[in-house]
Amino acid sequence: MKNIIDAHSHFMPPDVARQTAFYKVAWSDVDRQLSVMDGCGIEKALLLYPTSDAHLNMGGWKKVCDAYNPSIASVINAHRGRFIGAGILPVDQPEVFTDELKRILDLGLKVISLASSYEGVYLDDERFYPIYAFARDHQMLIHVHPQIMNPIGEDRVRDPLLTPVLEYVFDVSMCIGKLMMSGTFLEFPETKFIFAHYGGVLPFVKERFDNTYRMLRKRGFVKDLSKLPGEYFKNIFFDMSGAKSKGALQCALEVTDADHILFGSDFPANQNIPQSIAAILEADLSDGDKQEILHNKILGSLC
Repeated sequence: MKNIIDAHSHFMPPDVARQTAFYKVAWSDVDRQLSVMDGCGIEKALLLYPTSDAHLNMGGWKKVCDAYNPSIASVINAHRGRFIGAGILPVDQPEVFTDELKRILDLGLKVISLASSYEGVYLDDERFYPIYAFARDHQMLIHVHPQIMNPIGEDRVRDPLLTPVLEYVFDVSMCIGKLMMSGTFLEFPETKFIFAHYGGVLPFVKERFDNTYRMLRKRGFVKDLSKLPGEYFKNIFFDMSGAKSKGALQCALEVTDADHILFGSDFPANQNIPQSIAAILEADLSDGDKQEILHNKILGSLC
């Protein structure tokens, strides 16, 4: 299948990549990225910030934004029609969010790239509310990527395999839960969020969320959320982040419908994109649902 839209890929500008501990090899080769896209039938790819330690080495988030956002805009302008850009914000300076959001928009970046948390502060914190209002008012999407710097649990277990496999995705799930429990989703019902990695473990705990909420409400142990947790999850978007399992896709479809699931390659971390595409094409889905996941309208509207 051709004309695929990739909702989760990465490009790190060399000036930023050099300031990171991890993103130095194959993360700044746009020609290779285009070649891989062509070989896989990917028409357009959303370029996301993978979260990194660059801000620690560059003197703060504003310095990273000053280097990263214009560089992503340059890549988009140099390869018209192939990329969608996501801008980042100086999360340590909420007072300049509005100015940076306006610059992101002026640069032609149509998505806001956030991490699931920042030094333990999740996206339900009210300092982020101006971002959600701006995204709503300017028809921008918000993509939430796992935080790799001090994700949930790393204070107890820091392991080169367990941390990226478990703690990164748990951080995404906790972010969703916090946004629900705080009422943020209700406060900004028209703001569109895309969460990476199928929302972390969300597809596996959706039923537990609903059952436990019912039980706790009967005993007065949890506040009234106005609807079941599962009803919130139906209205947010998830990308598959390079997953290759048909079973994982089917599990995600128990949380929401195909209209809310987006193909994402997680390039260049994922080196087997055809297998990720095959997981969709070989799934027990209608052709319409497969097309919806591979060429989702939510991103297609930005192209």
